Amino acid sequence: MSDVTLTTLQSLKQSGEKIAMLTCYDATFAHAASQAGVEVLLVGDSLGMVLLGHDSTLPVTVTDMAYHVAAVKRGNQGALILVDLPFMAYATTEQCLHNCALLMQAGAHMVKLEGAGWLAEPIRLLAERGIPTCAHLGLTPQAVNILGGYKVQGRQEAQARQMRADAIALEQAGAAMLLLECVPSSLAAEISQAVKIPVIGIGAGAATDGQVLVLHDMLGLALSGRSPKFVKNFMTGQDSIAAALSAYVQAVKSVSFPAAEHCFSA
Repeated sequence: MSDVTLTTLQSLKQSGEKIAMLTCYDATFAHAASQAGVEVLLVGDSLGMVLLGHDSTLPVTVTDMAYHVAAVKRGNQGALILVDLPFMAYATTEQCLHNCALLMQAGAHMVKLEGAGWLAEPIRLLAERGIPTCAHLGLTPQAVNILGGYKVQGRQEAQARQMRADAIALEQAGAAMLLLECVPSSLAAEISQAVKIPVIGIGAGAATDGQVLVLHDMLGLALSGRSPKFVKNFMTGQDSIAAALSAYVQAVKSVSFPAAEHCFSA
């Protein structure tokens, strides 16, 4: 396929075609996923759990992320590469700019930041300097100790109202994309309609502009042996990883995934 850019993703949103995103951490899977039609490869700090065996994403460093971005870049066949800024990598303006520069130089096309409305200032600064951003709202794993665990966010009306306001504010600050994790489907649908930029969901229902899953989860390789509600094992019924990746893309595009059993209510 032709190289995927921000313009590509914006066109997909405008046309109503869903965007397929998967986490990816190495050259081999980057090649396979991009060949299968995955438009966005997310080098996620989830690598701390699925590759390194930590119990959270907090131990992951910028050095870890840059190493895996470079590997993904070498195998990529035209997908857009999105990378997580890991825990405390953007606590100050100086840290944010320095670490984003390292990750973009390693091969990323866009960076992702977890937070809420306070992300407006770093997003504005990055946009001014030519670094596209994806804002991650809802369940933000780097804040797991504040949230008290991996819990659905936005079920209370006040929290939902704030998330809607944050999404609009972050778009106005210059965010190029939003990711919503573990929020009620109805709220995700409202936010997707309220902003002009693409909205990607994970545990956020089928009305977002695209979907993302952790690669190892959708291949049935969860370390704990238990998968979150929003995960589907795409290896089931397939005879190869390549077939499972293609099945994922097709399911996202046809809106057969996520189904009702993968979603959360208000």
